[in-house]
Amino acid sequence: MFPRLYAILDIDLLERRQLAPLDVLDIWLEAGVTLIQLRAKTLPGGPMLALADEMAVRCRRSRARFIVNDRVDVARLAGADGVHVGQEDLPPDLVRRLLPHPAMIGVSTHNERQVEAACAPGISYLAIGPVFATSSKARPDPIVGIEGVGVAAAMASRKGIPVVAIGGISLAKAPAVIAAGATSVAVISDLLAGDLAARAREFLAAVGS
Repeated sequence: MFPRLYAILDIDLLERRQLAPLDVLDIWLEAGVTLIQLRAKTLPGGPMLALADEMAVRCRRSRARFIVNDRVDVARLAGADGVHVGQEDLPPDLVRRLLPHPAMIGVSTHNERQVEAACAPGISYLAIGPVFATSSKARPDPIVGIEGVGVAAAMASRKGIPVVAIGGISLAKAPAVIAAGATSVAVISDLLAGDLAARAREFLAAVGS
């Protein structure tokens, strides 16, 4: 089964909040999170690979799946479970040539045309968003809303592809996003509110994990 909670470890956000990435990772794993992405937009390749190596080891030990954002090379070298690419990254068919099955390949989508294109052989899941207003991107795409999640889920379900909703998803909003048809919710900032272990468990409960 595809996990209901997709936790994103955003290195830039953690730095601003003075949180150590591996400490947060360990807390999430202990709380029961089973799908985690490393998002490191500004981290140089060497340090990113070193971090990804250690994250892969810890996730494997906890039987959690580990995804690397954007960097196919880092995902492959670290032995990650997969990679997530955006619309301006390598196209998924080329990524699949670099990361054979059973590696996971996720792709970001922001409208119906992109969702349709993403529903192709070799894709493990697609992400739709931003669902709500978000501060995690400097130039976010237009909001798709709950309705956009439902449309993407209906289109992807015909191909048996899970849909991850992302963008501004809070603990209060997560159940409605799942109810709209999302397989999973991807969360960045709201997982870092208050006690991290308690917050992760609250999210897992809210989405029915």
